[in-house]
Amino acid sequence: MMNYKRMLLAGSLLVGAFAMQASAQSVEGTDYYLPKTMLRFTVKVEKTQYTPGQFAKYAMRYIRQNVSEEASTSYRVIGLEMDPVAVPDTTKHFTLQLDKKHSITDVTRAPNGQLLAVNTEAQPLRPVVRRFSPAARPKAVNPADFMTADILNASNTAKMAELTAQEIYDIRDSRSQLAKGEADYMPKDGEQLKTMLRNLDTQEQSLTTLFTGTVVKDTAWTTIDYLPVKEGEEVLFRFSKRLGLVDADDYAGAPYYIRVADEHTVAPAASVAEDEKKKKEDKNDIGLRVNQPSKMKITVVCDQQPVGTFEAVAPQFGTVESLSGELFGKKQSTRLVLDPLGGSVKKIEGLEK
Repeated sequence: MMNYKRMLLAGSLLVGAFAMQASAQSVEGTDYYLPKTMLRFTVKVEKTQYTPGQFAKYAMRYIRQNVSEEASTSYRVIGLEMDPVAVPDTTKHFTLQLDKKHSITDVTRAPNGQLLAVNTEAQPLRPVVRRFSPAARPKAVNPADFMTADILNASNTAKMAELTAQEIYDIRDSRSQLAKGEADYMPKDGEQLKTMLRNLDTQEQSLTTLFTGTVVKDTAWTTIDYLPVKEGEEVLFRFSKRLGLVDADDYAGAPYYIRVADEHTVAPAASVAEDEKKKKEDKNDIGLRVNQPSKMKITVVCDQQPVGTFEAVAPQFGTVESLSGELFGKKQSTRLVLDPLGGSVKKIEGLEK
């Protein structure tokens, strides 16, 4: 529907990511990625279509309502949801180096190459799929079914409008008499009274639409993917009351901005020199890395007013930690499971040999 550059970038990372089950692989040396978090927004938009009635130009004269004689379509945002999605971080591509000194039998990766577990199986995090189920619409009523012979045989539109208005007032009078118990023919019981009143309401509402027109509302859900790479603010999408969702660079729509803020929940990363020093000192470095994700606060605003505020784990704003090969010795090894969204250690337990 829309050509968002960020959607294409993020989407390319997800091709095939969840098309099949994660599999346990026999290890001889395994390349893998750690994840970063993509934000998947579901924008809920309501479309309203107004169609003027046949007698719209006579509405003020006969039923004292000022209505438009022109058809119109308008849109409004009625909701915004966000779901985090794990995608491979190509800047965090590592190789798990194995040899006979280390007891690693299996490595489980997602189809997109994301590391999920060592010496056990695990499943990737499947993105939430939000589906909209429209409510059943009531059967449309044809106003012509309630027109009297005099209305249908009127010589011109103005006369038809006058007679239709008189019929509406007659229906209101009949309903009032029924409610007061003063009608010439009164129902036998309460249920019959309800049925008669309901039928009169249907007749009045149907004939009134000939003056006031009809309004039809539809709801559509659109998905927008956004990949945070830094703190700051930029346009997430644009929205027009006349056109609905438009491209981010289409100035026919008002901008909805996304603000991303790192909450700095982890200590700053070590310098490159310090990191290299640690690698040289660790003789048991087998290339096993895990994320220490930070958290981020996401705010979507329009006209400086918040539309939605969310939080999510942010591996791209966190650090990467090395796990020593000592965890996978010959006498005692380890079963390791990573958080499928953040790439941090979710579960670690020893395995007796």
